[in-house]
Amino acid sequence: MRIAVVGAGGVGGYFGGRLAQAGIDTTFIVRGRTLEALRTHGLRVESINGDFHLARVNATDAPAEKVDVVFVTVKAWQIPEVAPKLTPILADETLVVPLENGIDAPDVLSPIVGREHVAGGLCAIVSCIVEPGHIRHTGAEPMIAFGELDNRTSERTTRLLETLRQAGITAEIPQDVHRSMWTKFVFIVGLSAVGAATRVPVDVWRAMPEPRALAERIVREAVAVANARGVTLADDIVERTMERYDGLAAGSLSSMQRDLMNGKPSELEAQLGAVVRLGRDARAATPVTEVLYHALLPQERAARQG
Repeated sequence: MRIAVVGAGGVGGYFGGRLAQAGIDTTFIVRGRTLEALRTHGLRVESINGDFHLARVNATDAPAEKVDVVFVTVKAWQIPEVAPKLTPILADETLVVPLENGIDAPDVLSPIVGREHVAGGLCAIVSCIVEPGHIRHTGAEPMIAFGELDNRTSERTTRLLETLRQAGITAEIPQDVHRSMWTKFVFIVGLSAVGAATRVPVDVWRAMPEPRALAERIVREAVAVANARGVTLADDIVERTMERYDGLAAGSLSSMQRDLMNGKPSELEAQLGAVVRLGRDARAATPVTEVLYHALLPQERAARQG
């Protein structure tokens, strides 16, 4: 199986690295300093599951050869920019799997690459870029889940599942990929919102009743939006999400929080903005999420103008 990984950050660098380490034909689609670093020094991954260094990896900014699978791991707001560049590498059965923190990546990708190519997808990992070509995985058991948008069983998803497991990556095809994506989404929205607003790690705010209650209200609002859109989540989704926050390693930050704190463009629009926008469309109230979204907008716009 031939796999392309768009991006080599905390997600793409880790999972793409594991695939390449296992001998899977893997190409990173990157640019700028990351492309130079991968070509010059290879890929280095520090991980709680074991460090590794690949002295040579395939990396390009002009992909041309057909592949079986494309993992899209760039920031959600970068998808419209990178997606048109994927056209030359799409064969008839190529599967494009977004591993994003947002919820609407399949809808963004579909008009560009064709809905027949797009799958639903999500991943779990706490990782970051130390510097281009150097990734640090600090928490969570890495996992990828994906599936056809109509939840049917297909040969291409089955082959991908086998390939990921061959590489030692925990992977699954859920019965309902949309339910799984929303389960991840409500988790990341609460984590990102409270983390970005308080500017402290999760272990600090989860121990305080006030920001903890704020996170729970945001999670409940996201669940209400999912339900209003016809996605039924587990009855105990709120309690399970709060337990997941409690299980995160001390010092954990979401990528959105980290970007806002560093003055970089973030996924604010794809996370909190999406809850507000989708809630409005579905007539589901999201007052707490909307307040934090509006409060963080000045930082986001300053970062994009910088």
